[in-house]
Amino acid sequence: MRIAITGGTGLVGRFLVEEGLAAGDDVAVLGRSPAAAGFFSAPVAQLRYSLGDAPPLDGFDALIHSAFLHEPGRYRGGEGDDPAGFIRANLDGSIRLFEAARSAGISRVLFLSSRAVYGAYPPGAALSEDMEPRPDTLYGKVKWQAEQALAELAGPGFATASLRATGVYGPAGPGQRHKWAGLFDDFLAGRPVAPRRSTEIHGADLAAAARLLLKNRQTGAFNVSDLLLDRHDLLALVAGLTGCPHPLPDRAAAPVSAMTTGRLRALGWCPGGLDRLAGSLPGML
Repeated sequence: MRIAITGGTGLVGRFLVEEGLAAGDDVAVLGRSPAAAGFFSAPVAQLRYSLGDAPPLDGFDALIHSAFLHEPGRYRGGEGDDPAGFIRANLDGSIRLFEAARSAGISRVLFLSSRAVYGAYPPGAALSEDMEPRPDTLYGKVKWQAEQALAELAGPGFATASLRATGVYGPAGPGQRHKWAGLFDDFLAGRPVAPRRSTEIHGADLAAAARLLLKNRQTGAFNVSDLLLDRHDLLALVAGLTGCPHPLPDRAAAPVSAMTTGRLRALGWCPGGLDRLAGSLPGML
């Protein structure tokens, strides 16, 4: 399969690229600047692309769109002081990309969406794909509107799906820092760590979900989540690996809304859970 992937040099996109390479696909990364030599485990074609462009996509079988323009380290609130530019790049730019894919004859498009589309449901709710999205941030609204725009383009020969991913963890690429790097630094240095509980998915499990959807061509929205993880438990694992003597943060008291993942699991998807977390931590440390 010949696959074009936007955002492939990002923390999440790299997992998608590596999944394609492992499967023997012909992978091309679309991005603003090429990856450094050795960033991926094997050579990939790299095509210059910025959100808002209509890149040449002739000859590709599938497109995975994971690129997203935002303030560094911020998704919710990632518009900074330029909401109009944020919308122009991430919504209008995505729609233009989807239209270019359809015009080029690509038959399968996956869009990396977010749990942020659910937005305003009360804490502790079980979030399923059957629930009407209620985004309460500009980030969530843009993701939801891009989902709808892609679905409206779908038709015979143009199958589309959106992956509503939660927070993605896992080892970072060369020269990058993983999502918990700052948290681990604070804990190991003895700095205070605020209690928090959140839903998490390993990047490899997200990429496996994308691979599954590329193969079976199911359409619609799919929740992608695995662990409901308290920082207390995560840092207890870190302490066990490092011998760090600093006190663990209190367990978080606030309820967290977890996403149901029955749609993906019915297709055979099985994320790695706590075993994958434990296996990943030594490398992340």
